[in-house]
Amino acid sequence: MSNRVVVDLFAEDLAHEKFLEPMLNRVAREEGVKVWTRVISAKGGHGRAIKEFERYQNTKDKLDREPGDFVVVAIDGNCSTFVKAREEILNSTTPALIDKLVVACPDPHVERWYLADPKSFEVVVGYRPKIIPNKCERDHYKHLLLEAIRKAGHPAPLGGIEFASELVEEMDLYRAGKSDSSLKAFLDDLRIKLKTVSTRS
Repeated sequence: MSNRVVVDLFAEDLAHEKFLEPMLNRVAREEGVKVWTRVISAKGGHGRAIKEFERYQNTKDKLDREPGDFVVVAIDGNCSTFVKAREEILNSTTPALIDKLVVACPDPHVERWYLADPKSFEVVVGYRPKIIPNKCERDHYKHLLLEAIRKAGHPAPLGGIEFASELVEEMDLYRAGKSDSSLKAFLDDLRIKLKTVSTRS
């Protein structure tokens, strides 16, 4: 296994952080890479994630620590499409960092990624949710995730994101990627970045 790769993470909120950290670990493990994720910002929503990412770029040379080997920036598509969310991140990225960037833009919201593979979801939670693809109603997938957890008889004080690590570990990533193109785009970019960075170290 290669040397450890450091990843700096910017995300909208705890639901993103809870999903992305174990996903980074899993994909890195599958690629034979040790990874250490530093959560730089994961609260305050979409606008805060972008602002903190911009601040990081403007101040990284003044910090007393080395910047990460690459950066993951995660904001929801919010029904305006994955492509537009990705463009917003790219427009906030300086040329110096563009080669170190991986975008994660769940469309419409990150809870859709929790539900991307209903078969493995049932294995973990004990209930198989019925997923309507491309549903753009606000909080639709958040409610669906919470409902599925409760129907299985579990408490869900965090709305279901408590199961993030187990769901990510059990998830069939091929099947999940087929059901959600925004997740597939993130996973494909992440694998490429991990391979590129690990061969440099």
